[in-house]
Amino acid sequence: MKFSLRQIEIFSAIAREQNVSRAAERLAMSQSAASNALVELERQFDCPLFDRIGKSLHLNASGRGLLPMAEQLLDQAHEIESLLDGGRLAPLTVGATLTIGNYLGTLAIAEYMRQYPQAQVSLQVANTRTIVERLLRFECDIGLIEGEASHPDLLIEPWLEDELVVFCAPTHALAQQGAVDSAALAAQDWILREPGSGTRRQFDLIVAPQMGRFTLRLELEHTEAIKRAVESNLGIGCLSRLALREAFRRGSLVEISTPQFDLRRHFYVVRHARRHESRSVQVFRRMCDDICGQAPRTAELALPFIP
Repeated sequence: MKFSLRQIEIFSAIAREQNVSRAAERLAMSQSAASNALVELERQFDCPLFDRIGKSLHLNASGRGLLPMAEQLLDQAHEIESLLDGGRLAPLTVGATLTIGNYLGTLAIAEYMRQYPQAQVSLQVANTRTIVERLLRFECDIGLIEGEASHPDLLIEPWLEDELVVFCAPTHALAQQGAVDSAALAAQDWILREPGSGTRRQFDLIVAPQMGRFTLRLELEHTEAIKRAVESNLGIGCLSRLALREAFRRGSLVEISTPQFDLRRHFYVVRHARRHESRSVQVFRRMCDDICGQAPRTAELALPFIP
C-alpha cells in the first residue's frame, strides 16, 4: 500500500481538529511530524485533502469523501488490536443529552465498566444539537438523545418513551389548582432550557403556540438549575418526568395538570451510518436496554434513588 494506518490516523485527527498542532497534541507527537505525514499522504497521491486558510485546515471535497472511510478503517483496526490483545473492548465515547446523561447514561456506563473493568469509556453531555454535530464529526461513537434529529448520515433508533411535565413550586398559585388552561399558563414567568435542546424544541412546538405571548424569565442549560430556580418560586418550568421524579416524591416540586398538551416524546439511540459498529458500541447498546429491563417508558423504570 502507498499509505500507512498511521497516516490515516493523523489525517483523521487533523480533520477533526482543523488544526495540525491540536491534532499532534492529541496523538502525542510533534507538530512537524504530523504535518509531514499529512503532506506526504497528499503528495503520494497528488490529492490535496484540505483547503489551507490561514492557520486553519478545512476539508475539501476529497477530504470529506475520505473521512468516513478513514474512520471506518480506524474503527476496524481498533477491533483487530482488541482481538489480538485478548478480546479487550476498544475505547468508547458516548454522547448523551442532559436528561439522559444525568439519569440513564451514567447507569449504563457504570454497568459497562462493572462488566468490563479494563474498558476505556468517556461520556460527553450536551444538548441534542451538539451531540448530533459531534456524531457527524466522528467525535462520538454512539449518541443518546432526547430530541428529534434527521440527517442522511445518521442511523436513528427509538429507545424509550418519555414525557415532559409542566411544574411549579408547592407554594406557587397554580400548585393547588386542577387542570390549568393555556391562558393561565401564559400569564406566568417561565424558566426553560436553551434553544438546541430537545426539551426546548418540544416546548416550542407543543406548548408555546397554544399560549401565544408569554414571559421567558430565564433560559438555563442545566435541568438541575431549572429545578432549583422553580423551587425558589422564580417561575414555572417544563422538563422530563424522569428528571422530576425524585422532586415530585419529596414534594419540593409539584406537577401542573395540562391535559391540553400531548407532551410524550422518545429517547433515541443514534449512530453514524457510515461508521463501523464496533463491539464496544454493540455491548454498550445492550447495556442501555439492560438497565431499562422490559419498561417501554421512563415512567415505568425501576431506578435507584436519584437525589
